[in-house]
Amino acid sequence: MAVKPIVLFPAEVLEQQCDKVTVFDRKLTKLLKDMYDTMIEYDGVGLAAPQIGIPQQIAIVDIDDHHGTIELINPTIIEERGKQTGPEGCLSFPGLYGEVSRANYVKVRTFNRKGKINIIEAEGFLARAIQHEMDHLAGVLFTSKVEKYIDEKDLESAEG
Repeated sequence: MAVKPIVLFPAEVLEQQCDKVTVFDRKLTKLLKDMYDTMIEYDGVGLAAPQIGIPQQIAIVDIDDHHGTIELINPTIIEERGKQTGPEGCLSFPGLYGEVSRANYVKVRTFNRKGKINIIEAEGFLARAIQHEMDHLAGVLFTSKVEKYIDEKDLESAEG
């Protein structure tokens, strides 16, 4: 498919509430494939449509585990519990990292590319990535939740 340029802060599209998807067609499928290619090209674990300039409630997450690629279309968190705090970064903020607290477990109601409802349960890092991407769809940036910024060198030594 096609790799799209990443929209960087302070682009307006990053801080606006995205529109719900109402048409589930080939264009949506192509967009999801382009988003996946873009996420992989930029070495991300998630990507939201506003990050490529499209203000729609579409995001993908792939943390390279047994869950594979998760597509989130018009997602809603229906249950969350626990708390985790850990480092986050964002493709729209290259080189910027911070400690963010989020729910440790989420249950999400979403649609797949064909318009069918899916329920996704996630915990740990996957839950963190899903919440981060869902925030993008509401115009919420991770920088508004950072408790402490992390120097990139400290992040690399923590990862081993």
